[in-house]
Amino acid sequence: MNLYRDNAWVRWVVFAAAAILLVVLPLMLPVFVNQTLIRMGVFAVAVLGLNIIMGYAGQVSLGQIFFVGVGAYVTAYGVNNDWNILIVLALACIVPGVIGLVIALAAARLGGLAIAMVTIALPIVGVPLAKRLSEFTGGSQGTSARFSGAPEGVGLADDQWQYYIVLLITAIAFLLARNLVTGKFGRAMTIVRENEAVASAMGISPYRYKVLAFTIASIYGGAAGFLYMVAVQYTSPETMNFGHSIELLAAMVIGGAGSIVGSLIGGVYYVLVPQFTNEVAPNLTALIQGAVLLAVLFLLPGGLVRLPRLLARAFRRGGQTRSGPGSSPDDTPPNDPPGDPSGEDPTHRERQGHA
Repeated sequence: MNLYRDNAWVRWVVFAAAAILLVVLPLMLPVFVNQTLIRMGVFAVAVLGLNIIMGYAGQVSLGQIFFVGVGAYVTAYGVNNDWNILIVLALACIVPGVIGLVIALAAARLGGLAIAMVTIALPIVGVPLAKRLSEFTGGSQGTSARFSGAPEGVGLADDQWQYYIVLLITAIAFLLARNLVTGKFGRAMTIVRENEAVASAMGISPYRYKVLAFTIASIYGGAAGFLYMVAVQYTSPETMNFGHSIELLAAMVIGGAGSIVGSLIGGVYYVLVPQFTNEVAPNLTALIQGAVLLAVLFLLPGGLVRLPRLLARAFRRGGQTRSGPGSSPDDTPPNDPPGDPSGEDPTHRERQGHA
């Protein structure tokens, strides 16, 4: 029997303990560690948006970093013009969302390689465009926006204040995404991803849901851009470099496509692994990251989010093997279903069942 899964109060206790830990943590950690945690939250939101369009909706998108850059530029422009910070946050989400909607209306009718090429063009076009629109973006030199310092009287250092801003927005983003993918919209996306003909026969418009998924992913990219400015307080055309988009895609795959928790793991990977490889062998950073990606693809096709389930299954089989000749390694206790072979999270599996 899985105590965590079968007892609601256990889940609430674990959730409350994790929440308390996240709130208290920055008060006990050095500045560098807090800054690392902040960047993890930033890119976890960016990976989450990519996961919605690719992991759940099954549409190819290689331009997520473009929307992160747009959100960052909108934030910098609003802050430098003394706009209300809540209005800046709203616009940092709305402007990329509108751009994503316009692109999706034209591109969602395409499929496969065609839509991939459209999204590839976004960061490729975005970098020179940001350099040309120097009045708004600062050109090649970029632009800064200092607005996330701790207010006087709160008793917090700047890194702690920034941590709490990122924690709050990231928590809201993940909660909304979880409700989205486990509800009616998520089930419809799954049907569209699996078979568009079946979706149409059921009265579900594949075109409509593709457009919605792309737009939502763009909004999440804009939110990540706002958080990026909270953390870094500077952006330049390099922010939208196509290489960063590929790194986001790799982070999503390694964390776990079609998994909310996998998006969080992807954000951790995006920040930690480059730091580690730069410390170990700066000249081999790309090679090491590529090796990590290949290892996960071959050994854990469902991403790192699948690892605990596989370890639990191996532990159960080992215990059954030692229990005597009457048990089989492939037996599974009746109250504990086997691990998900797809590597997806339980909510994603439930959604497929409903569909």
